[in-house]
Amino acid sequence: MDSKLNIDKTDIQILQIIQEDSKIAYKDIAQKLDISLGTVHVRIKKLESMNVIKDFTVNLDYFQLGYELMAFIGLIINGKQADNVIKALEKVPEIAELHHTTGGYHMLAKIICKNTHVLRNIIIHKINSIEGIEKTETIVSLAELFHRKIQIEE
Repeated sequence: MDSKLNIDKTDIQILQIIQEDSKIAYKDIAQKLDISLGTVHVRIKKLESMNVIKDFTVNLDYFQLGYELMAFIGLIINGKQADNVIKALEKVPEIAELHHTTGGYHMLAKIICKNTHVLRNIIIHKINSIEGIEKTETIVSLAELFHRKIQIEE
């Protein structure tokens, strides 16, 4: 861990607790760690200001909401247009994640959408039409086998 971040054992313990349950009350964290409520509040605010905690989110089951398709699209781009490609891809609401990668692709996009008809439209009209994207390859996920948060080491 980067020592410049000035994160100690208590910070790590707080992160472990809120990673398991982001809705937990600060008073419950304080009781678990035998520290004051004020300490919890200050520590969490510090971790947010350091961008260690990016946000508090909810993990939705998109399938239950009618989003039956998840796909990964490998993108080969013109490197000189990378910034413009990223900005254009940010405007595609079905892209849940975009990663800069090594290997055969420059970027990997995770798409969540309702069905193959919608995916086809996204690929043809929203992604392949972006100037600077030279080639795409789509991989459809048949099922998410597991999804987890990693354990933070002290």
